[in-house]
Amino acid sequence: MTDGSLATGMTETERAHVTDLLGRTRDDLLAAVEPLTADQWAFRSGPDRWSVGLIVEHLGLVETRLFGQVERALTIPANPEWETATSGKTTVIETMLGNREVPRDAPEPVIPTGAVDREAAIGLFRNRRAHTMAFAETTQQPLKMHTLDHHRPVYGTLNAYQWLLYIPLHQQRHLDQIAEVVSAPGFPSSGQD
Repeated sequence: MTDGSLATGMTETERAHVTDLLGRTRDDLLAAVEPLTADQWAFRSGPDRWSVGLIVEHLGLVETRLFGQVERALTIPANPEWETATSGKTTVIETMLGNREVPRDAPEPVIPTGAVDREAAIGLFRNRRAHTMAFAETTQQPLKMHTLDHHRPVYGTLNAYQWLLYIPLHQQRHLDQIAEVVSAPGFPSSGQD
């Protein structure tokens, strides 16, 4: 039997899971990008490929947008059909975002321009993640009752908890992309060899 607050808000297990993912992906990103030289930060393995710098810029933009979806969902009246509408969607998110074989085009507002310098890109990411973490650690709102449709039909309706979980799962996808950039032929050496 589930207590109504557990059914609609985050359980302690879910809170621990999302905060662990947010912390781990933050730490993994910073460990991967902070030691890079300027040449490594800007390296592109092809004209249509993103550099590490572009990826980090994208992540700051996306986190702002995805957290906005959490906030937006919470302003919409509770969905009485939330359980049916969002059932199994956490697995869909994990599976789809974990599959780098299927390319995804970024929506226009979160396509990096390269006009953001390294310090600003990392700073935006750090600030957004601190805000997201604070929310995930403390919110008592009934996240699961509030839903919002994703622009990609494959995801459909997600609840605010799933939108929150989407943030680190999306970032993990880009951590894998950063690993691909770093292992690409021609990636500049650090000069410490």
